[in-house]
Amino acid sequence: MAEHEFFGDAETRFLQELSRHDVAFMIVGLSAAALQGAPVVTQDVDLWFRELPNPGLEEVLRELHGVYVPPTMATPPMIGGEGIELFDLVTRMDGLESFDDELSRTVPLRLGRFVVRILSLERIIASKREANREKDRLVLRVLEDALATIRAREEGSDEGNDGEKDHPG
Repeated sequence: MAEHEFFGDAETRFLQELSRHDVAFMIVGLSAAALQGAPVVTQDVDLWFRELPNPGLEEVLRELHGVYVPPTMATPPMIGGEGIELFDLVTRMDGLESFDDELSRTVPLRLGRFVVRILSLERIIASKREANREKDRLVLRVLEDALATIRAREEGSDEGNDGEKDHPG
């Protein structure tokens, strides 16, 4: 059984094997936002690796009968295989700093006995603002509202959206 409802058993195993092989990666994009509580949906999970090609990633893919497809002039790098098809590779994040700088700001997510790193909601918003694609502009308000809600909850605030107070009753 998968340890997190967002991932099935095969996806959890893939992430676990990446962690076990000490492959430096983070979950980014809308999947990272959803994992932090933002009310968004996405069809894939974007992974940003410190380096591509990556020998550790390629070893994990061999073990799981997956494949790494290097980039060409017309296509980005890709991975594939059963239980791996949910994942897309990201080679850069608009408006962000280096992989290592961003890795130091990530949020830990426990999946059973291992932890994966996810890009913080603040940094996802910064990247989407910088990318300024239509699909990013459409989701920015939702992400900003989710961040405000999360921050209010972390600060112990009992204010809901629009400044309304929640009253026990």
